[in-house]
Amino acid sequence: MVACEKPLVGIVMGSDSDWPAVSKAAATLESFGVPYEARVISAHRTPEVALEYSRTAESRGLKAIIAAAGGAAHLAGVLAGGTVLPVIGIPVAGGALNGLDALYATVQMPSGVPVATVALGSAGPANAALLAVQILGTADPELREKFRAHKKTLAEKVAKADAGLSRPQ
Repeated sequence: MVACEKPLVGIVMGSDSDWPAVSKAAATLESFGVPYEARVISAHRTPEVALEYSRTAESRGLKAIIAAAGGAAHLAGVLAGGTVLPVIGIPVAGGALNGLDALYATVQMPSGVPVATVALGSAGPANAALLAVQILGTADPELREKFRAHKKTLAEKVAKADAGLSRPQ
C-alpha cells in the first residue's frame, strides 16, 4: 500500500500490473496536493478485502475512491456497493477485448449503484484524479481555485497553439 498522511482519495487497482497506468492518477493528485492511498485489491480474488475497504473508507477519512481494473472489471462496482462515497472507475485496456470488456463492466452499473467512468487509455487515470479533485473542490475553496487555474492553463495552451497555427490568407 502506498499511503500519504490522512489520505482523501483511495486508489484501488485489481492488479499491480495496472500501476503503470494508474500511477498517472496518483501523479495528478500529487500535483494538486491531494493526499491519497493506493492498494491492490481484487473484486474476484479478495472480495472480503474489497468490501471491508469500501465499508471503512468513509470512517478512515476518504472522500472519493478511484478504482481501476481490466477484464471483467467489477472492482469499481463492488466498492461502490459498499460505500456512500463517490467511486470513479478506470477501465484498464488489455486482454482479448483490449479493454472493451472492462469498459462495459465499469459503465453498466445497476440503478442505485453509480460509478463515474472515465475513458480507456492514457487519459483515463488523469481524468479520474481530476474528477476526484473537482468533487473535493466542492467543499474546499482552495482546491477549487487550483482546479480553476488548471483549466485556465489548458485554455492558454490551446490559445497558444491556435496563435501559432499558420493560416492561409
